[in-house]
Amino acid sequence: MDTPGYIILSRLGAQLRATEVLANNMANADTPGFRAQRPIFAQAVERQRDVAAPAGARPVAYAIDRATWMELTPGVLGVTGNPLDVAIRGDGFFAVETPDGERYTRAGRFALDGQRRLVDADGQAVLDARGTPIGFAAGDTRIEIQGDGTVRTENGVVGRLRVVRFDDPQALRPEGARLFAADDPPLPVDRPNLVQGSVEGSNVSPVLELTRLTGELREFQFAAQFAEREGERLQTAVERILRRR
Repeated sequence: MDTPGYIILSRLGAQLRATEVLANNMANADTPGFRAQRPIFAQAVERQRDVAAPAGARPVAYAIDRATWMELTPGVLGVTGNPLDVAIRGDGFFAVETPDGERYTRAGRFALDGQRRLVDADGQAVLDARGTPIGFAAGDTRIEIQGDGTVRTENGVVGRLRVVRFDDPQALRPEGARLFAADDPPLPVDRPNLVQGSVEGSNVSPVLELTRLTGELREFQFAAQFAEREGERLQTAVERILRRR
């Protein structure tokens, strides 16, 4: 395949990646605490060696999938009335215990498991400020989660939710739709602003994502048509060469 063919293949790969990211955003439009993702592309310019560029020629550029960044705009807080649901207003992440270590989430839809531990939607223990799971006694019935993260019942204080932040949230690695992993150590949020009885929704706008997805699909179709025409051009050129022979 000649250079134009490789270029259009790189463009098709970029469009496929953009479409996959947008489709994942739309699939998680109703996932609590989900953060929309955006792909970042760049171009690599290839220069021919020992060949003079023809008049009016342009550099040959390939599309490169560089990274994916996360939209940090908070989602809308939805009132649920469930005392175990908690939303973070402003900066911060809840910490949960997983088999792979501590992970972080904005999805505060919590519940009690069979051991009366506070767990997330996947059954993973929610951690307190000391990094230990939060548990309740059998007599703890009226659970209150205050704005600073203090968890108390009619029998007294149970603990304080571990709410952390990061200097560079873009460095967080998504794991599934709700969790994030971090290489950098988290920093405690001294004065979190929590809202009991509410859950933060996704920051995905389905209408906007659908519009973007439609545009990306059209771009993919244009690139595919170009690749098809380029193939026809090469076939025609080969046939002409063979006829001359």
